[in-house]
Amino acid sequence: MRVATWNVNSIRARVARTVDFAVRENIDVLAMQEIKCKPEQFPYAEFEAAGYTVEAHGLNQWNGVAIASREPLEDLQIGFPGMPGFQKGYDGPDAPQEARAIGATVGGVTVWSLYVPNGRSLDDPHYAYKLAWLEALRGYTADSLGANPDLALALTGDFNIAPTDADNGDPTLVEGVSTHVSPPERAAFQSLLDAGLSDTVRPLVPTGYTYWDYKQLRFPRNEGLRIDFILGSRAFADAVVGAGIHRDERKGEIPSDHVPVVVDLDLTGPDDDDRPMIW
Repeated sequence: MRVATWNVNSIRARVARTVDFAVRENIDVLAMQEIKCKPEQFPYAEFEAAGYTVEAHGLNQWNGVAIASREPLEDLQIGFPGMPGFQKGYDGPDAPQEARAIGATVGGVTVWSLYVPNGRSLDDPHYAYKLAWLEALRGYTADSLGANPDLALALTGDFNIAPTDADNGDPTLVEGVSTHVSPPERAAFQSLLDAGLSDTVRPLVPTGYTYWDYKQLRFPRNEGLRIDFILGSRAFADAVVGAGIHRDERKGEIPSDHVPVVVDLDLTGPDDDDRPMIW
């Protein structure tokens, strides 16, 4: 199984590029973020013509997440348990939720497409919301793996965190001043790993960014960030046999400011081949 995540930055503007990538790279499951449309506006026909089924969650022209799959999408979930909401100027615990999380099971693997809140600035209410959102995600992860340690779980998407200095090539992002690199955000990312997940890409792809701002020639200067991840449980990570960051998707006409991140899974296991039994 080949699983990919991509912040497409408006699926209606980039549907041709997205479908072309999925077909060309033989993607089985594609998690998308920032689709920027309601479900009824999603360009399903293009995906269906290429052999994909899509489930989408969007509320307006902002945010939005989706999963496309060649195999049936089962156990669909919109939002994870405990996920907080946000509305500027709203202080209550029941703020409206944003379209930031969709999950489904494909071939026994639970895949989430996540668009973690940006945070905006260290003194913005959105920053506190981001940390609360990540803590709820950590709780969901810990509960899920506590109940089923053998669960093949993948949290994929745009996490809006560069967890180490090696993941930050943007000179304008400075620890203590900027979001994405602040100690609390990095600690929140680490808490996901401590809950039973691992970064399934970096061991196989030791360098490379996944996002470059459109401004200030960030891409030609390679002043990017690694903020898009496929975090996997032990059962998922053990099945990963390959990975890639598709940097060239940042080139060409109307590219997204993010690029796809891909992992290959071998889900057969040592005893599930077709060799004849020998007695």
